[in-house]
Amino acid sequence: MSTLDNILEEINKAETIVILTHENPDGDAIGSALALYNSLKQIGKNPDVIIPEYPRTFEFLPGAEETKKESDVEKYDLAISVDCATIKMLNGFAKYFENAKSRISIDHHSTNTMFGDLNYVSPDAPACAQILLVVLEYFKVDITKEIGTCILAGIITDTGGFKYSGVTAETFEFVAWLANKGINVPKVYRKVLQIKTRANFELNRIAANRLEFYEDGKVAFTYITKEDEEKVNSESGDHEGIVETGRDIEGVEVSIFLRETDKGCKVSMRSNEYVNVSDVCLLLGGGGHIRAAGATMQCTIEQAKEKILRQIKSVI
Repeated sequence: MSTLDNILEEINKAETIVILTHENPDGDAIGSALALYNSLKQIGKNPDVIIPEYPRTFEFLPGAEETKKESDVEKYDLAISVDCATIKMLNGFAKYFENAKSRISIDHHSTNTMFGDLNYVSPDAPACAQILLVVLEYFKVDITKEIGTCILAGIITDTGGFKYSGVTAETFEFVAWLANKGINVPKVYRKVLQIKTRANFELNRIAANRLEFYEDGKVAFTYITKEDEEKVNSESGDHEGIVETGRDIEGVEVSIFLRETDKGCKVSMRSNEYVNVSDVCLLLGGGGHIRAAGATMQCTIEQAKEKILRQIKSVI
């Protein structure tokens, strides 16, 4: 019996199901969670999706309005985590996963700790949503426009619009398949990657003005503060994409973006060709992918900057 057969068996026998993903979810996390949500509803289940906060960018995704900030169910029959490498990354809602009778992890991070009772992890996939398409096809779910839109949003987000190194011919085959199903690829692409909120635009401008270069221009560094976010009336997700500003500059190998929070700062790191930023972020208590990773540091921006640049210097 394959892992997917076991997963389907757990889904079929579960009366109560909760779908979870990592804190500060991106399009792949939200798209994967909602694709699974819509699929489980199609096969007669009534799952909960718990996503306390998500960027306004993804409000258009089918099922987004049905997400919950929390649940009053103490013990679910089944908890399914998507696009999450460790149970720690589930943050405040890890309790729903830990308390469930059965636990499943579906993911594409190479740093996945296999924290589920059943784990379906494929690090070669550039997006969790791409894995989910394979899973749902195996389950013989009808990939509707609603489900396909969620999957496409996830693929577009985690491939940076098909520009990251993890993209393969198979990725384009999946997207072509979704287009043939009637999903409007240009429309989803524009909503996910091109349309910015006014606050996002203002934060990008602030961060661009602060951009500094180190290691002969191979490292770009910038940050935003809580005060910056308050000044532009920022909402959840309005800081997304800022780290790409440095990455897209000629000669830059590593782009570092810090965002001040109440508990310290969030680190976003990207690389272009040879630096494994996942390894760097692991040393900082985080993780992620070879070319895109992050961490949470309980210190000031200046302290975090000094520590990160010291780590980067040894690998650049």
